[in-house]
Amino acid sequence: MLQDSTELIDDLQFTEIGSAEDSIANAAIQDSSLKDSSSKTPAPAVAGTGNAADQLPTSDSSKTLWQTFIEGLVGGFIAFLMPCIFPMVPLTVSYFTKRAGSRQRGIFQALIYGASIIVIYVAFGLLITLLFGSAKLNELSSSGWFNIAFFTLLVVFAISFFGTFEITLPSSFVNKIDAKADSGKGLGGIFFMAASLALVSFSCTGPIIGTLLVQASAKGEILAPAVGMSGFALALALPFTLSAVFPGFLNSMPKSGGWLNSVKVCLGFLELALALKFLSAADLVWHWEWFDREIFLSLWIVIFVLMGIYLLGKLKFSHDSDLPYVSVPRLFFAIGSLSFAMYLVPGLWGAPVNILSGIAPPMNTQDFILGGTTSSAPAGDNGFPATVKYDDVLHPPRGFNAFFDLDEGMAYAKSVDKPVLIDFTGHACVNCRKMEDKVWVDPEVGRIIREEYVLIQLYVDERSVKMAPEKVHYSKLLRKNTKDLGSWNGDFQATRYGSNSQPFYVLAGQDLEPMVTPQGAIDDAKAYAAFLQEGVDIYKARKKTNE
Repeated sequence: MLQDSTELIDDLQFTEIGSAEDSIANAAIQDSSLKDSSSKTPAPAVAGTGNAADQLPTSDSSKTLWQTFIEGLVGGFIAFLMPCIFPMVPLTVSYFTKRAGSRQRGIFQALIYGASIIVIYVAFGLLITLLFGSAKLNELSSSGWFNIAFFTLLVVFAISFFGTFEITLPSSFVNKIDAKADSGKGLGGIFFMAASLALVSFSCTGPIIGTLLVQASAKGEILAPAVGMSGFALALALPFTLSAVFPGFLNSMPKSGGWLNSVKVCLGFLELALALKFLSAADLVWHWEWFDREIFLSLWIVIFVLMGIYLLGKLKFSHDSDLPYVSVPRLFFAIGSLSFAMYLVPGLWGAPVNILSGIAPPMNTQDFILGGTTSSAPAGDNGFPATVKYDDVLHPPRGFNAFFDLDEGMAYAKSVDKPVLIDFTGHACVNCRKMEDKVWVDPEVGRIIREEYVLIQLYVDERSVKMAPEKVHYSKLLRKNTKDLGSWNGDFQATRYGSNSQPFYVLAGQDLEPMVTPQGAIDDAKAYAAFLQEGVDIYKARKKTNE
């Protein structure tokens, strides 16, 4: 991932990193992943008896978790500015100071209070992991139903932030926690006070927590929800703790006012924009082919124009206070929002809009490109078949030709005597789209792929294409029959190459063995071009030696 990759879905099991099972699995991978495969053909390789492990350590995982932690931090700081939380800081700090009797004890109790907030939210993240498990979390990013559910959920959150209603927990439950916080003494009372903050502020923090958990779960990392919640809780607890330790920090904070509600409404606009990402993912997975790039960008442009107008005070919601004048911060935020909307406008006519790479629908959904062709395939490649298997539902990135069936692609590669670039990808894989929209458009990268390789894109989340009976087999790694194309491709990737993450690029010869170490997402175009060129050089050197 991120090299944020979309993880393989369904029932793929994971071993604990650092455990004995993990060490055995790693040894098995090292021993088997590069064995001579002269006796292997594509189909038997997939139907093999497991020359890969369930969990394969990648450098992407730690990077993904760090990014999730940072997203949690940002979410926590935003939540702190919500009307349900921000005004509570002076009251909470004053409460601890009076309750403690001395500043030193007040500081100690405030630290316990902050730690309790962190424990509560991290426990909530772990609960999500335990309830869903690794398989379900991985399923989130590539299931049409889950993406539709997330889209609906985020729209509801946005409507809540706009002031239509508030998302609250049952009052009886909240009152019981409040009573324990008031009557409790010592550390137990402090913990219940932290729990009371979490419950009372749920109408403001609930949508932010929900969005964070949706994003974290969709990344497929089993620890992502807990890591995201730890970042969120740290950012939320930090101001309370600092206010107690450094009283001057409390005095320097801005006063409460109508601006807090403006933050809430702006978050509503952002939630609405983010929701469209999940609607787009469902469109791609289910092949609706109506929510294309132009519609997505049009809606984003409208959303950010409206947010800019709101910040200028020209749009008012029912719970907004009067705005007698526009403050300088509001003016700059409005300029930023309107400028971003203007930046998106050229995308309606085919501009790359790189900032939305991986979020917006892929370029091959664009209906019209100003001054260019609407065809996905490059012109002049007369040797490439006019049609390939599954091209009625699967489409290559704009400007490229690709096969979507391994056997067909390998047969063509053999006929033209070229190596293959096997691209394990997915409809809902954010980093797969990022690579195509930002890296593959680089002239040198595009030239190497088009001229030197046969591109084979294997979608691991394609469920609509059913496999022929002779290709259906039981996957020990997935623990199910590979009845659809996505399962077949996913099993092939995990069994043959010891990986379950996307994007995953394999540069191989006619024997399907990697010529160089397979890679995930490589954000730098020059580095990716060097990776591709290394494979070309090795292939040509081997060919010359064999001659």
